[in-house]
Amino acid sequence: MLITCPHCQKTNRVPTERLSEHPSCGACGEPLLTGVISVSGESLNELTAKDTAAPLPVMVDFWAPWCGPCKQFAPTYEAAAKQFGGRLLFAKIDTEAHQQAAAAHQIRAIPTLATFYRGESIDRTSGALPRAALEQVITKVLAQTNAN
Repeated sequence: MLITCPHCQKTNRVPTERLSEHPSCGACGEPLLTGVISVSGESLNELTAKDTAAPLPVMVDFWAPWCGPCKQFAPTYEAAAKQFGGRLLFAKIDTEAHQQAAAAHQIRAIPTLATFYRGESIDRTSGALPRAALEQVITKVLAQTNAN
């Protein structure tokens, strides 16, 4: 899959099965998973499909550029990615640009956080969460997947 480095914005090709190896950017050397990665509908399918699922839990922020609560929530989500990155993969997908992906995952409200593990949807929360509530969701997901 292609991952844009959250530090230098260069695109890196990383096989899905190697995501648990804490890949680094080929350009700047910074860790690729200590930030939020933007995904397309295709790369989201690759991360969450049963036969090609990422080895880490994947938390996806379904958002839209016109959504005020989505914009408010973005810094909280980014801070969580820095804190918990490497144990959980943080992704975001623009539901306006990738409407088919949003429909396929039955997104009815934004922002919506959907978490996937080994090809299964394991958690879903709608609405902009405060930091403490997001950390509770993450802690629950990590306990559920033994990814502590």
